[in-house]
Amino acid sequence: MEEKLQDKLCIKKEKGWCNISQEEKDKIFNFSKGYIEFLNKAKTEREVIEYAKKVAEEHGYKDIATFEQLQTGDKVYFVNRDKSMYLAIIGQEKLENGINIIGSHVDSPRLDLKPTPLYEDTDFAYFKTHYYGGIKKYQWTAIPISMHGVIVKTNGEKVTINIGEADEDPIFTITDLLPHLAQDQMQKKLKDGIEAENMNLLIGSIPYNDKDVQEKVKLNILNILNQKYGITEADFQSSEIELVPAFKAKSLGLDMSMVAGYGQDDRVCAYTSFMAMMDLQNVKTTAVCILSDKEEIGSMGNTGMESHMFDYFISELLNKTGENRPNLLDKVFCYSKMLSSDVDAGVDPIYVSVHDKTNNSFLGNGITMNKYTGARGKSGASDASAEYVAWMRNVLEKNNIKYQVAEMGKVDVGGGGTIAYILANKGVDVIDCGVPVLSMHSPYEVASKYDIYCAYKTYSAFWKE
Repeated sequence: MEEKLQDKLCIKKEKGWCNISQEEKDKIFNFSKGYIEFLNKAKTEREVIEYAKKVAEEHGYKDIATFEQLQTGDKVYFVNRDKSMYLAIIGQEKLENGINIIGSHVDSPRLDLKPTPLYEDTDFAYFKTHYYGGIKKYQWTAIPISMHGVIVKTNGEKVTINIGEADEDPIFTITDLLPHLAQDQMQKKLKDGIEAENMNLLIGSIPYNDKDVQEKVKLNILNILNQKYGITEADFQSSEIELVPAFKAKSLGLDMSMVAGYGQDDRVCAYTSFMAMMDLQNVKTTAVCILSDKEEIGSMGNTGMESHMFDYFISELLNKTGENRPNLLDKVFCYSKMLSSDVDAGVDPIYVSVHDKTNNSFLGNGITMNKYTGARGKSGASDASAEYVAWMRNVLEKNNIKYQVAEMGKVDVGGGGTIAYILANKGVDVIDCGVPVLSMHSPYEVASKYDIYCAYKTYSAFWKE
């Protein structure tokens, strides 16, 4: 009797792997194969959007600019400057009754090249870098690094760069000090051990054969780049070159139960929500998928969620369904629901002191809902209403999807934010709903394959409501 009462009244915190069928396990592992391939193909926001556009078109999605009118069942997308993307399936109900939105971000912490990056010192050539997003700087030294991005010449020609991913490619690295000479460095606080201005990428050491040239190694590098890409040093001023870990994403553990890879914050939620939309058909309520940029630095800029580009996309949906009228956009948002699909900090038993085990998420326990994020006294948070949390719990429970409700660590230890507050400020009901990870913002993050598949099922169920 006691055990039955406990089952009835208490929250069960058991691993999702328990009591699942072999068929379900096979689905989980097969889904993760595609996810791992995606992580290895798309390491920057531009590469994610390029991938998403190709796959979307294969699934019948078309650029919204090609439509004069939209009908129920139409599948459309809008690409914003190759770095963010919005997709929609037009539902049976009018948009003014609200839409169902899932929004993730496709940028991740990394290093960017400075506008004038190339220099020579003591017969080595280097690129100067500027880190992007919240990183631990020491994690980016003495690891293999690849170079991705675009260089745009003044004539408009765009050169795509991807060096360090193919087996035959060279890689790059940021050197660190040997322990024998690092006594002073090792006395510093961890955050000060590596200085940002010293995070310079080692890229070459062979001098150009001209005795009259002072910086021979620099000139040799420029010559190589000019011969291969037709660029000059000045062209770096109009480039977006991102430096990311050259590690390959792979299955983790002898049981292969996890995925280790760069950029899982937030591409794990971007991939699962995007693939859920690709498998979606005939929705009652218009379904919208957001793949946004710039979240890691505050969602600013014309490709971030703080811009009005998303409003423009929804306005275009209203225009082309023939619904639009003054102030209708505001009404659409006020009657809409959203999952801000971003990752959560899973409990790491090695660093358990920063967690509240009662209110934090665990890998392998299913999708995580964060009612609020923010810092300290919920500063900067979007705090989902009890009514909306209950509605979402019902969606998960009737679809037999395992979930957990969590906060990000102990109250005064830290905090974090997502794009949730931006849509909440428009009047949308929003809750953060994503995959718990370990080693967040590191060059090699960890997620559970069980949770990854739970995310896919969650986003599918949400859009089918």
